[in-house]
Amino acid sequence: MPAALSERAWTATLLERQHLASRVDEDVIEVLDRCVGLQSQDPQAAFFGLASRVEGFDPAELNGLLLDRTVVRMASLRSTVFLMDADDARWVRELAQPAIAAELRIHARRLVNAAPEAVTAAAHELLAGRSVGVRELGAELVQRFPNETASTVTAVARATLPLVQVPPRGLWRSSGAVTYALLDDWVGAREPAVTGDEARKDLIRLYLRGFGPASVAAIQTWSGLTRLRPLLDAMDRDWEVERVPGPDGTELFDLDGLSRDGDGDLPVRLLAPYDHVVTANADRRRVIDDDVFAALQTPNGRVPGTVLVDGRVVGTWSVTDGDQVTTQLMRPVSRSRQRELATEIERTRELLAEE
Repeated sequence: MPAALSERAWTATLLERQHLASRVDEDVIEVLDRCVGLQSQDPQAAFFGLASRVEGFDPAELNGLLLDRTVVRMASLRSTVFLMDADDARWVRELAQPAIAAELRIHARRLVNAAPEAVTAAAHELLAGRSVGVRELGAELVQRFPNETASTVTAVARATLPLVQVPPRGLWRSSGAVTYALLDDWVGAREPAVTGDEARKDLIRLYLRGFGPASVAAIQTWSGLTRLRPLLDAMDRDWEVERVPGPDGTELFDLDGLSRDGDGDLPVRLLAPYDHVVTANADRRRVIDDDVFAALQTPNGRVPGTVLVDGRVVGTWSVTDGDQVTTQLMRPVSRSRQRELATEIERTRELLAEE
């Protein structure tokens, strides 16, 4: 069994695998794949997330990937909107469907007399071969089901159909209402690359490559999947993963053979809103103290951009007045780190100046 991992090494390994210990000069799609997609219910968040990871990040590169349909924004793991490689989005969405469909029970109770299956079929027919704004979709569904509300029937469609949120929403400094298209229409119809337990194992592999070493709880919290422990045990027996003793005896899993290095200072970074280093992370103590995390909580569940200094979240940041970057620190920061923070703020201002 490997030697026990210190808190410092556990944090440093996460930031190294997430390209937050040092930016990389690589294609956006490669970094996006290693991060297993980026949470994207805030359509601009992924741009900030990539800017903190990619040297010389150009928003036009991500715009191009969205416009040529190489990447998509759609409800996926935990029924949360992800920005993800379109090839991965298909099989990951299928894994996520049971969790997404669980929402259907809530929406179905709000239907007056329409059957959920009928609403799904009607939405599929209305969307076939075209993109439809969410308001238009709701209005057209209500014409077919006049006793229902637009919000309920569109929620049923979202919970049962793989719907892509298509541009211009999601492009850099762009706005607009949600517009849906069927995944098969948007990127082409084909079968998922993997299914069932093999797909779950692939998702575990991707998560550990991007976030490991990690606890079972962390993998399940991020993915929204349950009962993954038997799969991890099987992967351990097959020498695909190894058990790594974590701080305070925490049992962690990691891909066999990956390095775990905790040496050196860690830089200042402005993490994007909803960044998975902080959000949906059962192992979040790697980067954030409980009191700081509690201070970030809001009634509507929004997660702001956070300031990371030497591997710890010390505050938040936001964009105000169009292109001004402001920070609110919850922990003292040394003068040398303040200079690093000023550099990161200037990087973000330059990003905001990009057309």
